[in-house]
Amino acid sequence: MPEYGYFLSCEEFGPAELVEQARMAEQAGFQALWISDHYHPWNDAQGQSPFVWSVIGALSEAVSLPVETAVTCPTVRMHPAVVAQAAATSAVMTRGRFRLGVGSGEALNEHILGDAWPPATVRLEMLEEAVQVMRRLFTGEEVTHYGKHYTVENARLYTVPDEPVPIDVSGFGPKATSLAARVGDGYITMMPDASMVEQYRKGGGGSKPVSGGMKVCYGADRDAAVRTVHELWPNQFLPGEMGQILPTPSHFEQLEPLVTEQMVADGTVCGGDVDQHVAALTEFADAGFDRIYVNQIGPDQQGFFDFYRTKVLPRLP
Repeated sequence: MPEYGYFLSCEEFGPAELVEQARMAEQAGFQALWISDHYHPWNDAQGQSPFVWSVIGALSEAVSLPVETAVTCPTVRMHPAVVAQAAATSAVMTRGRFRLGVGSGEALNEHILGDAWPPATVRLEMLEEAVQVMRRLFTGEEVTHYGKHYTVENARLYTVPDEPVPIDVSGFGPKATSLAARVGDGYITMMPDASMVEQYRKGGGGSKPVSGGMKVCYGADRDAAVRTVHELWPNQFLPGEMGQILPTPSHFEQLEPLVTEQMVADGTVCGGDVDQHVAALTEFADAGFDRIYVNQIGPDQQGFFDFYRTKVLPRLP
C-alpha cells in the first residue's frame, strides 16, 4: 500500500513556516516529508528560498517523520563531496530517516557561480559520476577520485550514519529514467505515468521505491484557489525544457502571460471537492507509486491539513 507524505516548498515559505508545516503534517497523519532544494524561487511572487540543509536540521528536532530532498542537484552549484557531507549529517540528525533525492537540476539554481550550463546529456553524465562519488564517501573511508567531471582528493566523512544514505534519482524522460533504474536506490517523478514506472522497474529498478508528488490548492472557493495557483505557480504549466534552461525568476515571469487561469483550472486540483483530491492521489497509486507526496499552494495551510486529516487521508488506499 502507498505511503502518503507532505511536500514542503522552500520556494514559497520561510524556514520557520516550513518547520511548522512539518509539525502540522505529522499531526494530520502524513507519513513522510519531501522538501525542495532551491537557490531561487521560480518567481518573485513565491518569494522565498531558504538553505535546505539548515531547515532539515530543524526538522530533525521538530518531527519524527522521514525526510527527503526533492530534489538536490549535486553537480554544479555544490560539489558532490559537499552534498555527501550535508546528506550524511542529515541522516545522522534524523536517526537514519533521511533519503537524498537527486536530479540533473535547473539553470535557475545552478548557474549562479558563472559556470556553463551543459546540455541534458552532459548533465545526466555528471549526475551519474556525482552519485558514484557520494556513495564512496558514505562508506566513511578516505576517497580520492579523478573523474571526467569531478576531482576528490583525500576526502573522508567522519560523521556518517550506520547505513549509507539512500540516493533516489529523479527522472522525467526515458534517459533519466534509465539512469535512475541503473544507479538509484529509488525513482522520483512528478507525473502518475505507469509507463515510466514500468520502464524503471524493468530497466533495473525492480522493487525499489517509486515516489511521486503533486501540488493542490485547497480552499472553500474554487475560483479563488485557481487564482492563487495562477499567481504563485504558473511556471509548472510551461512546456518543454524551459524549466531547465531559464536562468532567473524574471525570465519565468516574462512567460507567465502564456499561462491562463483556465489552464490552471484544468491542470490542478483546486477547491474543496474531496473526490477530486482523492482521485488525483489514487491515480499515482494506480500507476504503481509507493510513496505519494502532496503540496498545498498558498497561505491556507491549516485549512489544508484539517481537510486532509478529516476527509482525504481516511479515504486513500
